[in-house]
Amino acid sequence: MASFKQYRSGVCVVWTDTSDTSAFCKLIAERQAENPVAIALIYYSAHVIDPYDIVEQLTHHCSELRYCGCSTCGEISPDGMQDAGAIAILLPISEFQVLCHPIENILNAGMSNIAQQAADLRVRFEEQHHLSDSDNAFAITLIDGLTHSEESVTAALHRGLGEIGLIGGSAGDNLHFKKTTQICCSKVYSNAAILLLINTSLPFALCTENNFVPTNKKLVVTSADPDTRTVYEFNAEPAAMEYAKAIGVERQELDPNFFASNVVVVRVGGEYHCRAVQRVNSDDSLTFYSAIDTGVVLTVAKTEGMVQSMKNTIEDIEERIGGIDLLMGFECILRKLDARHRNAIGRVEDLYTESNIVAFNSYGEQFKSAHINQTFTGVAFGLPKTRS
Repeated sequence: MASFKQYRSGVCVVWTDTSDTSAFCKLIAERQAENPVAIALIYYSAHVIDPYDIVEQLTHHCSELRYCGCSTCGEISPDGMQDAGAIAILLPISEFQVLCHPIENILNAGMSNIAQQAADLRVRFEEQHHLSDSDNAFAITLIDGLTHSEESVTAALHRGLGEIGLIGGSAGDNLHFKKTTQICCSKVYSNAAILLLINTSLPFALCTENNFVPTNKKLVVTSADPDTRTVYEFNAEPAAMEYAKAIGVERQELDPNFFASNVVVVRVGGEYHCRAVQRVNSDDSLTFYSAIDTGVVLTVAKTEGMVQSMKNTIEDIEERIGGIDLLMGFECILRKLDARHRNAIGRVEDLYTESNIVAFNSYGEQFKSAHINQTFTGVAFGLPKTRS
């Protein structure tokens, strides 16, 4: 079974909490016929949905549809949070102009090459749509979350895009850490980044939100492999043992719930940025979701007040664009795990439903030139002034 919700801005969201891709894609085709779509952003749970099936079904039901997307760790639909299924965000031609481009083999493409591809796409986008500035444009990137290359790719994209603001999410595979996939107009990729340039007549605001509270506990990385984002030692002791001691648990208790609720942060430019732990390894090393290296000083932090922090962000956006019709984005899977661990998942879900939030759970988020963790990052759309 599949459902849909039409928003006042013209954006439509289609979703399913099952593996029935036929009903899902058929409903997308019906909505496309009702209100022509500039692009469909499609996010799907990797463990229940085959991306090749989505491609086949969309080719059958609506071959003219332009779409792109990636695998996830779950989705946030208009009905709330789901661990298995798919969601499609249909941006109407009446309000959006879109150009998308797959960047393949990001591990070996090189930063200069990636930056040039982004710059070339920007020029083509501006010429194709006769744009004179970037005030009404933004970019989205969907990156393979298992390549350990999000930092370099995001920096390269930012360089190529210039003043165009960038947000994005790292594709997931439901915490299996084996393979993620990206789709773009009838093709399936891995080790890729999908880049979208979007121009809209709607008021919009890019945002990123976290609720880190630093403590006075420090962990100094004394041995690490930056290529694999693995830390072997904190303070010259086995990383897992030292981390467990810092957060007050036994080594054998370490699991994704503890990682989600006991983050470590690094201070850059006066601001704290999360360096989220992905998993503990058999040799007592820790693998991270983002860049890490020997010599980095980390501060243990707590994640508190997620609901109030998100409410504050929503209120700020509403002041900027005069009300939110839809807030679409990318939420780190660790926020979801943390909310469950704290028995706050119901309150978080209620807030997201009331606030018209749709998203997917990611392995990391991108904002401007940075790859970050344990945030909600996205774009909020308001209504055209003529409709207010």
